[in-house]
Amino acid sequence: MAKLRLDPYILCLLGTVGVASILPARGSSAVVLTHATTVAIGFLFFLYGARLSSREALDGLRQWRLHAVVLASTWFLFPLLGLAARLLVPTVLTPELYTGLMFLCCLPSTVQSSIAFTSIARGNVAAAICSASFSNILGIVLTPVLVAIFLVTRYGGISWGSVRDIMLQLMVPFLAGQLLRRWIGAFLARHKKVLGLVDRGSILLVVYTAFSEGVVAGIWSRLTPVSLLLLVGTNVVLLALVLGVTTWSARNYGFGREDEIVIVFCGSKKSLASGIPMATVLFSAQTVGLVVLPLMLFHQIQLMTCAWLARRYAARAVQLAPTEAGATI
Repeated sequence: MAKLRLDPYILCLLGTVGVASILPARGSSAVVLTHATTVAIGFLFFLYGARLSSREALDGLRQWRLHAVVLASTWFLFPLLGLAARLLVPTVLTPELYTGLMFLCCLPSTVQSSIAFTSIARGNVAAAICSASFSNILGIVLTPVLVAIFLVTRYGGISWGSVRDIMLQLMVPFLAGQLLRRWIGAFLARHKKVLGLVDRGSILLVVYTAFSEGVVAGIWSRLTPVSLLLLVGTNVVLLALVLGVTTWSARNYGFGREDEIVIVFCGSKKSLASGIPMATVLFSAQTVGLVVLPLMLFHQIQLMTCAWLARRYAARAVQLAPTEAGATI
């Protein structure tokens, strides 16, 4: 598993998809799971709000040039590439998979993996914390708005009424978590591992419910092995383009190596943890399974690619260290 660099959690997600495909929830079980999923999503975003430090995100505005480049990649470059990918429909991507790809492009950056890879690569960890946190705070509002703009109803998207729904189901718990952070932040920090399992277990529940409803609606009859391979190839190209643009931007605008690492890792990620719950709120039960599939694949591809990049950056830092030490002397 370590040699293949496969994320064990992705394997759990794929296993959950397999179980839902063979044993989907039906009837009264599906109704109970739907209500449980609604509660789980609200709780997830309550925890996100309680963990994210808005003060850290605002303090990071001192490095506004760096954060501007990261946010431009997250909220402008990705959606622009997503719009360009509309040309791939229907020859490369089916309309449902394109909806999922465009939804992926509208999501915020990750928090944990962006910070972890920045640390491994010996980048500016403090800036990565600020940038990733700020991206997720903005994502609560910007993601549903962008999806409503770019994915109109006839392409399987949402209406502006869904923006109201996401405000009630996601924004309210998130803000409640932010307000209560002062009193429960220390408790959450002490029980980080246990709550991490709750996070991941909740997302597995959401995935099982989403794919159960999709299987009952016949989603797998609309997906072939060829279309799956083409989707993987599209995700690889999308990530390669973003990594190329963010690297070029960091170097062209005079950022140092440590800040370049932040721009590359924070600007190229998309959040699985935020994306799956949001998709469940924004899209119909019959389509949400295929909508989150591009995100699940992209998440694994970005982890494998960024793990390799982080090691290269770290090795380069080791090579430069003696030279920098000599220059200081």
